[in-house]
Amino acid sequence: MTELVDPQDSKSKVAVWKRILQAAISLAIVVGIFAGVMPLIADYGDVFDTIKEMTGLEGGSLVLIGLWNLATYWFVLTAALPGLRLREAAVVNQASTAVSNTMPAGGVIGVGVSITMLTSWGFTIGSIGRSAVVTGIWNNFVKLGMPVLALSLLALEGEITPARLLSAAVGIAVLVGAVVVFAMLLRSDRLARTLGRGLGRFVDWARRLLRKEAVGGWGERASTFRTETIGLLRHRWIWLTVATLVSHISLYLVLLVALRHVGVSQDELSWIAVLAAFAFVRLISALPLTPGGVGVVELGYAAVMTLGLDDLTSAKVVAAILVFRAVTYLLPIPLGLISYGTWRGNKSWKMTEEERALISGDAYEVERDIASSSTEA
Repeated sequence: MTELVDPQDSKSKVAVWKRILQAAISLAIVVGIFAGVMPLIADYGDVFDTIKEMTGLEGGSLVLIGLWNLATYWFVLTAALPGLRLREAAVVNQASTAVSNTMPAGGVIGVGVSITMLTSWGFTIGSIGRSAVVTGIWNNFVKLGMPVLALSLLALEGEITPARLLSAAVGIAVLVGAVVVFAMLLRSDRLARTLGRGLGRFVDWARRLLRKEAVGGWGERASTFRTETIGLLRHRWIWLTVATLVSHISLYLVLLVALRHVGVSQDELSWIAVLAAFAFVRLISALPLTPGGVGVVELGYAAVMTLGLDDLTSAKVVAAILVFRAVTYLLPIPLGLISYGTWRGNKSWKMTEEERALISGDAYEVERDIASSSTEA
């Protein structure tokens, strides 16, 4: 008698093996970078000697700046999601970041954690999705703009090369193209539907290659996104832009302060050169090769910032990179565990969608304007 196999059980087993494979690949990349490549850039003995020489004041100031950097993104979330309180933004951001930094494909799981928390606080799936898309677009605009800014500053200092000039031209073209496409999407409902259908065909084609069902309805989704985004940005675009810029600049300052604290001077590595390295590695870190970009990010910074430096200075730079990553990558993990425990244990924050709509401030007016924009469309 032939034994029947549950298709759902089969899919679960495939998913488990897929995660195991992702974890193995990520681990291999991390080990290869730290054990095989980084020692070629700097001697680990010199690196750790440099870290040991840091004073308590230097270490404490870095932690404080790191905490400020974490807090800046809470303001981005409150700007993009009307009604979200700062304490809620802190909890959901730290919990999802901890997951993203520790698990293979953690970014996807982190999104699930965010959705679970936000819906328990009365936010709709539509408003959560809209905020995620808008913050993603704003973050990418800044990521694309920072290399252009850095290369422009290098050009003013006379440190431009044909390769850097080409990179700047490509960066400007991509940034301008992204802004134009986004502006066109908001300007015309017909164009939004057309772009949505075009993107949908590509996404559905990619899903079929992965043996997943096509989603469909991309034109309608693009139209809905357009009308809701117009309503949100009408009230929040300035605050969202300022908060996003402050968040990225704060992260850059953590790196710059770490370099100065380990003894890398302005003459050895200028703040503009650090900004250029930061800007380009931020683009690289968008590739989800390892959880939180561990290994890939460190190697990117080391490869760019140690170019042309002597061995001792290179060791100081690598030391600064490791301290920087400890503050920005490791620090959010225990804070995320605390945040998750806060969400699980604090029942008083949970509310229905109707209760959420009654929260004071301009949140209700923003949501009403979004609904009005959707109705008019």
